[in-house]
Amino acid sequence: QVQLVESGGGLVPAGGSLTLSCVTSGLTFNAYHMAWFRQAPGKERDIVARISRNDFSRNYADSVKGRFTISRDNAKNTVFLQMTSLKPEDTAVYYCAAGQNWVATVAQYKHWGQGTQVTVSS
Repeated sequence: QVQLVESGGGLVPAGGSLTLSCVTSGLTFNAYHMAWFRQAPGKERDIVARISRNDFSRNYADSVKGRFTISRDNAKNTVFLQMTSLKPEDTAVYYCAAGQNWVATVAQYKHWGQGTQVTVSS
């Protein structure tokens, strides 16, 4: 049974930082590209960042470039999202996802976590 479990969300003031973690089990972690998506109320789920299975490539949404960093630890089957200089518009539920195609769309990711809430106060 594949499981992705996110943690690290919370309430933080604007300008603050958070680090999200996603621990996976039941899959061959280093065979999967990993990504973080987010979904704000009433909006679509959008990709925030993705990292290739071998960590050769990392991509970011324009809105988070220079502020967020995605990383992975294949020995611990875990992917991270370091978030700095947080803004109120970063408020959303953040999801980690695993997929085997290097495509930045929701449909291409096969496995999903349950999400963790990030709220940035102004």
